[in-house]
Amino acid sequence: MPGILLNINYLSFPGLGIDTFAVNEVAFKLFGREVRWYGIILTIGIIATCAFIYFNAKKAGFLTDDILDYFIFCIVFGIAGARIYYVLFNLDNFIVKNGSFWQNVKESLIKMVGIWNGGIAIYGGIIAIFITAYIISRKKRLPFYKIIDIGGPAAMIGQAIGRWGNFVNAEAYGTETDIFCRMGIAYSTDGKMTYYHPTFLYESLWNIIGFTLIMIFFRRRKYDGQSFLWYITWYGFGRMFIEALRTDSLYIGNTTLRISQVIGFACVIIGLILLLRNRQIYKDKPYLCDGGGNPEYAKMLADRREAYERALSLAEEKRNRKKEKKDKNTDFQNTENIENKETENSDNKENTDKTNNNDISKE
Repeated sequence: MPGILLNINYLSFPGLGIDTFAVNEVAFKLFGREVRWYGIILTIGIIATCAFIYFNAKKAGFLTDDILDYFIFCIVFGIAGARIYYVLFNLDNFIVKNGSFWQNVKESLIKMVGIWNGGIAIYGGIIAIFITAYIISRKKRLPFYKIIDIGGPAAMIGQAIGRWGNFVNAEAYGTETDIFCRMGIAYSTDGKMTYYHPTFLYESLWNIIGFTLIMIFFRRRKYDGQSFLWYITWYGFGRMFIEALRTDSLYIGNTTLRISQVIGFACVIIGLILLLRNRQIYKDKPYLCDGGGNPEYAKMLADRREAYERALSLAEEKRNRKKEKKDKNTDFQNTENIENKETENSDNKENTDKTNNNDISKE
């Protein structure tokens, strides 16, 4: 999300032995428009996330077409969800009250849609992606818990990378501190350096550790959806404490409740309840990978592949029938042209013979 101090270009980490250095938010210009590091880093995070999901989903038996459908719709609605979430909990900054009613509505909507001016929230994206993946899975009869089981650790990759976009923008930092890993921020080279908690760094490292732990136990999970529950529990727990340090939190109405802490707490409670409940249910069952996976989900994927291959076969047959019909029409047309040509030649010959006979008669 956009920081309070967007024009800051000088940072330092004195406790880590890193002296003051300049950070330019703009990477380069393309056709006169600025391309910012924030957007580039988010794009890298999305690509890394999609790559992890693609290779693991293919290994799990998903079709490439289905995986691409997940990517397209989840990315689009994920970005939209992240923006809507940010706007809803920061609504006062988007309501214009300077002109007529319709003019205010128009300008307010333009501000709300203007994501290029900054303003997204990760929880909104996660919620939107979760709902979108569920709808796609129901519509295509695909195993929802299996895809989110892959998506959980994948999200940690994207979040770990994406937080460095906050670093470039000198945003999403915490309160002032003198901790050893403090981050210094100044407006200019001769400005006063103020030191803050680098909460972007805390969250990035928290996601890297979480991803590593989940992947260690990934092949020892007992049911589809278990690694996703690990993800929401781990991320929610860390986010509760990290959010408490931040200075740019979104709040619930006029209360002092930080929305990210509330959602993080809910994720921890829900995740722990389901993990403990499922531990009893799957206690005596073999590990998912050792047991060959969930038979029901395996059948769903097999049925989906069979239906897909049948659809491809029918489409191929349809194309072949059209080609055969076209070839027949072409052959018929060619035959007709040949017959017309022969008739024309025959008529020309008859006319020539008649002319010659008339000439002989005259002689």
